[in-house]
Amino acid sequence: MNPLFDTVIDRTNTHSMKWEKYEGTDILPMWVADMDFKAPPAVLSALQKIITHGVLGYTLVPHELDQIVAARLMSLYSWEVETEWLVWIPGVVSGLNAVCRAFGSQDQPIVTTTPIYPPFLSVSEHCGKSLHTLPMVTEAERSTLDFVGLEQMFQKTKPAVFLFCSPYNPCGTLFTAEELNRLADLCEEYDVILCSDEIHSDFVLDRHNCHIPSATVSRHAAARTITLMAPSKTYNIPGLGCSFAVISDPDLRHRFEAACKGTLPGVNLMGLAAAKAAYASCDDWLAQLIAYLRQNRDTVMEKISQMPGCRLDPIQATFLAWIDITETGLTDPVGFFEQAGVGLSDGRFFGAPGFVRLNFGCPAVILEKGLHRMETALKNRTRQA
Repeated sequence: MNPLFDTVIDRTNTHSMKWEKYEGTDILPMWVADMDFKAPPAVLSALQKIITHGVLGYTLVPHELDQIVAARLMSLYSWEVETEWLVWIPGVVSGLNAVCRAFGSQDQPIVTTTPIYPPFLSVSEHCGKSLHTLPMVTEAERSTLDFVGLEQMFQKTKPAVFLFCSPYNPCGTLFTAEELNRLADLCEEYDVILCSDEIHSDFVLDRHNCHIPSATVSRHAAARTITLMAPSKTYNIPGLGCSFAVISDPDLRHRFEAACKGTLPGVNLMGLAAAKAAYASCDDWLAQLIAYLRQNRDTVMEKISQMPGCRLDPIQATFLAWIDITETGLTDPVGFFEQAGVGLSDGRFFGAPGFVRLNFGCPAVILEKGLHRMETALKNRTRQA
């Protein structure tokens, strides 16, 4: 029993996007990537201190926070980051859109892969540029980049930006140094900016691997990579709107900052305070969280394998399960599982119909209840067929 994560917290009537979607029903929300755990005690204490002080004014980014982040990146990845490389923004999605505005002409497209976190697929609407997508490929029960197809797409479309997600949401892939080097080499050869969303970098569930930041694999990778990170997923504080970009190249950094001016607000006082407390004081809490999520991941892998028509590749990272339900024959899988009392994300919005995404960042008792409902519904359907 771990009281930090086993405690079931009532989130009804809290204006929670995740929970109010199914307000007034018995449907367990397991869709949006928002964990059902309290933020770390040190973060809550820092926020309470601000509330007690009582003044919630405009805030500058504390230099100490920049130093803490730089030290953390060095400790985790041996990544030597200068504090001036950090650009604080209110969200990774905001960063994705700023990158797409900042680089390339209106005639140059953006390229990304599918399935992918839905905001990747909507950036073209916001910046007025076309979007080209390339499906991921599965090799040895693991989703990865189709490097041959990607090179052909770069040759054909001449994009300015490749939007990348590492670790990969929704497939849970942890990319290797070899894969990242191949990607960096392609971006160098075809003069493509690599925008790397690494918001799930702390959620490494594979005990024998680690996250490798895209910018660290080579000098030319560093020179053309914009890395987006945040404490928001890791410490379950997404509502505080606090993220940052790491951009070593001065020209890329200045163009990114220019794209942010006038359109993105600065990070607020509460977000900065939470980030500082999280990165400075919550290593033990995070270690316990990862251990808990590993147990939940193992439960998901075991239970999904027993569900008729469902398939799930091993989850190396994130707290998300990308479930292939094509063999079930369900035409409306989300509606089917909602009828069974479980709310999942629809793969259509990720560019992959025939899949659903399940968030297992919740107390084990809730997870087991949801998985039991899914299994029962599928087995009853099989018996009735």
